[in-house]
Amino acid sequence: MSNNHHEYEQVHPNDDDDDDDDAEDIELVRGGGRQRSLGPPDAAGTTMTSSLSSITRWIVILFLMIVMYKMGMNEGKAVKGEDDGPNKHAKDTKKNKKYGTSFSLERVQTTRQAVQDLIAMLQEYYGGKEQSERMIFDSWLIPWDFERNVTKNNDFTDSLVEKLVDTMARALVTDDQKEFIIGVIGSSVAAGHDNCNYDSYERQMERTFGPVWEAAGMKLTCQNAGEGGGCGDDFANQVFCIQQNVSPNIDIAHYTWTYFEAGANAQALALQMRESLARWAQMLPRQPPIHVYNTGDLSRVSKGEYELAEHMSDFGYNAFYMGTGYRNGGFDYDAAKENGVDHFGWGHVGDGYHNVTRYGENENSTERKESLGTVMRNWHPGPLAFQFVSDTFSYIYSHAMIRALDLIESDLKNGIDPAEKWAASKRKIYIKSSLPQPKFCDPLYCVVDEAPGCINYEKPTYGWWGARVEDPDDNLNPHKGEVQNWEVWNVEEDIWRGVSKQDQIFFEDREDKEICRHLDACGGISATSKDNGSVVFRLPKQEVGLVIICGCCGKQVGTEMILNNTNIEISYNGQILDRSTWDIYPNGKCVRLMKQFDANAATATTGHNYLKIKALENLKEPVRISHVITL
Repeated sequence: MSNNHHEYEQVHPNDDDDDDDDAEDIELVRGGGRQRSLGPPDAAGTTMTSSLSSITRWIVILFLMIVMYKMGMNEGKAVKGEDDGPNKHAKDTKKNKKYGTSFSLERVQTTRQAVQDLIAMLQEYYGGKEQSERMIFDSWLIPWDFERNVTKNNDFTDSLVEKLVDTMARALVTDDQKEFIIGVIGSSVAAGHDNCNYDSYERQMERTFGPVWEAAGMKLTCQNAGEGGGCGDDFANQVFCIQQNVSPNIDIAHYTWTYFEAGANAQALALQMRESLARWAQMLPRQPPIHVYNTGDLSRVSKGEYELAEHMSDFGYNAFYMGTGYRNGGFDYDAAKENGVDHFGWGHVGDGYHNVTRYGENENSTERKESLGTVMRNWHPGPLAFQFVSDTFSYIYSHAMIRALDLIESDLKNGIDPAEKWAASKRKIYIKSSLPQPKFCDPLYCVVDEAPGCINYEKPTYGWWGARVEDPDDNLNPHKGEVQNWEVWNVEEDIWRGVSKQDQIFFEDREDKEICRHLDACGGISATSKDNGSVVFRLPKQEVGLVIICGCCGKQVGTEMILNNTNIEISYNGQILDRSTWDIYPNGKCVRLMKQFDANAATATTGHNYLKIKALENLKEPVRISHVITL
């Protein structure tokens, strides 16, 4: 079979069926009254005429025999093909059938080989299959099991696996999808601070898991929207920006805000916001599962976290605990610590299994090699710990891909178009009634048909902005003719901000030093005096009527900069909003201007809702708006 899957049938000229058909055809010619008795010859002329007529008849008969033989051969070939059985017929059907996907059996095999190679490498690296799976599969709220081990499996595990396999299969089969996107929202842990950006788990994952997607004819992209704490954000406001901070077309979402969840109040709010995020994610085009990354141990997990994981397991929600993963490998960290070696102490090199990342094994620089062997820089993981995180996600996703490839291959071999089931267009659409009743989140905001809209002036962002600044001269702008001169502002960060000194020394004179730069930076749209006039935001479609604005920069700037600032005036559809109805929400940097639509809310006059923030006469201190959130 060639690369283009052309096949050629063999001709069987000696087939008995063909001979029978030919003989039958000849007898039909003879029996048709065309040959008659000539009688005894009585003259030479008669004899010659009769001879010529006889020759002519035999020529005709011979010609007909040849024609019938050829027809019989063609008929015989068709019959012979059918006699080869149903598998041959199905194979021919598949060969000529136009599928809705170009993902072929050859591509299945190439991709499977790449996945199997990665799984085998990771199993060898982590001490064999059993130890690898204890470290990786069993370090989650709901352990993973791709072999349907009945002694270990439960309905929640099955749901998680099914959702992840479905995600992989749809990405592989959909021809229009060229990238598999993992979107990461989180703190400085997600950003990879105190390391080179190159050593963050997202960049490592692209290098580890990326070749598998290349084998599938696609590209793996990890969108890292992690950020430091200087802007004042945390999980509470950033989950509202899932469509802005990362692409709305993500396939999987990672949540890495767990350092900000300490304390009873924060834990309760985190459960509320995590569930909201998991529900909103199902309203995005690819319905991504939410995977939480936590640096700690399962031993400290609250009952609520388990309840949330079980409640949202059908939609892929689960949480990974790095500390538990390390301990599941069998190394006795407590005994080592009693002997004076704290493997999770700041700056320690070596995790008890390895002393440097795989890509650092051949590093010639002693300083760089030591840096690449660091487990925890401080509260931030180092490159070696990030490698374990990257390997964990890569290993689990690889197993899901194997299952997806099996399903696709089975369809192809049985003459079924995989696109009929797995293409993105065949994905089941969710609306708010499709999801279970909320367990922790506020139904007003989490039982909705669309994810929130958000414009975020901080960096980086990869997705779709919700609100947008309206053109001052647009005819639809209800405030056309007024001064509208607010300015976008961002902090310009140095290349070495958030990079360890070891790595600064190693990279400072190298041409590739840009691989160390972190992308996160604070920002906002700003007014410094009344001369800036107003900023007018055109809002997206609103389902609830929620409007939130956040200030920059700091964790508690919302009160002074917005809530109690009488030097700004805020209106909605031309109606000045009553400041007494505002409140701090969902965290200290943000103010909720409207909780929901009510009878007093002004209606749009131009087809869109508009929010105007105006700088008044006595404004002395800058007002910087980092986010506008709507729902």
